[in-house]
Amino acid sequence: MDRTRFEKPPRWWGPKLNPLGIRLFRWLRKRILKTGPRISDIEVRGAEHVRRALDQGQGVLITPNHSVHGDPMVVYEAADHFGSPLYFMAAWQVLGLVNPFRRAFLRMHGCFSVDREGTDRKALTQAVEILKNRKEPLVIFPEGEVYHCNERVTPFRDGPAAMAVMAARKADREIVVVPCGLRYYYVEDPLQDLEELMSRVEDALFWKPRVDLSMSERLYRVASGMLGLKELEYLDGAREGLVPERITFLTDAILGRVEEKYEADGEGKTIPERIKQGRQRAITALENAVEGSDQYQASANDLDDCYLCAQLFSYPGDYVAEHPSIDRLAETLDKFEEDILDLPTATVRAHRRATVVLGEAVPVPKEKKRNAAAELTRTLERRVQQLLDSVELPSRSFELVAPAGPASSADETGLA
Repeated sequence: MDRTRFEKPPRWWGPKLNPLGIRLFRWLRKRILKTGPRISDIEVRGAEHVRRALDQGQGVLITPNHSVHGDPMVVYEAADHFGSPLYFMAAWQVLGLVNPFRRAFLRMHGCFSVDREGTDRKALTQAVEILKNRKEPLVIFPEGEVYHCNERVTPFRDGPAAMAVMAARKADREIVVVPCGLRYYYVEDPLQDLEELMSRVEDALFWKPRVDLSMSERLYRVASGMLGLKELEYLDGAREGLVPERITFLTDAILGRVEEKYEADGEGKTIPERIKQGRQRAITALENAVEGSDQYQASANDLDDCYLCAQLFSYPGDYVAEHPSIDRLAETLDKFEEDILDLPTATVRAHRRATVVLGEAVPVPKEKKRNAAAELTRTLERRVQQLLDSVELPSRSFELVAPAGPASSADETGLA
């Protein structure tokens, strides 16, 4: 995962949407896509759903999955198909930790900041105002983090749906939410570069590169080895059993300690919700402690523990073995590159194609209803997964296949 500073933002940045500038800089967005995420082609389906909502004067919230760092640029390319600029809610670090020129570029494209670790009233007010009054759609990524799991959504947070419900109750027009699936796949063979990356990862662990094994087997070994090291650090010994179960046990143990320390209740919450709650408590404790004191260091360690849990959550444990494609293998290695080799963002090693699928608009009810935001969130999560599942990949000569023979590594780690 891309590690960002978890602290209170120095200020709030609002949008400065400039439709003319957006048209003039379309060439730059295309160049960024080809040189960074290496997206050589984008297919857009379902643009008519957004166009119809805009023609009817509705307030539109678009909720894509968030699996790569280039997602916002891809969504902007899709916007050309329904003919509208966009607003984006982005973590404050996206705007606060860049140079002034890049910040101006992002704000010109409708970006405004949000403090994800607290209740950001300015961001909330801005989002509701856009949905109530602006003709341009608002884009929010409900997963909240980039998990590098392009074919499987992680639990959506309730925040975006809650904003839509709040806007619907206040607006004089109908508010709708358009689910959006972003699916990426390689159109060039990245295997040679991925093998070199795997060797670098094994070197970083002081292991000899096992070029005699399949890529899947090497990946399983690294995953199990790294998990064992963290179990030794936090549980005083490596556990046995299936990797998904081991990840769950370790995550629960770490978060349980943080929750006990700060008297926080994790009952009934998802792992991302528990992580966010822990980060909020640790950040508050940091702000109230004297820098350099034992209390300050202890709170900083708690913040690191929450970040580790976010990393663990990004590894489902069965993602590659469920369907051992070159894309899933590459995504997992992307995470290794960020987590083990400590790169800010993973390096894309071949050209890819993106498919953007926009679903039918979901009306947001105006009447007050208990759990309305939670119900809408689950509906959107389910529909985005259905949109991702609807994308059929073309036949490729370089497709990864499951290892032949006993494939004991997969069986023993629980990834099979």
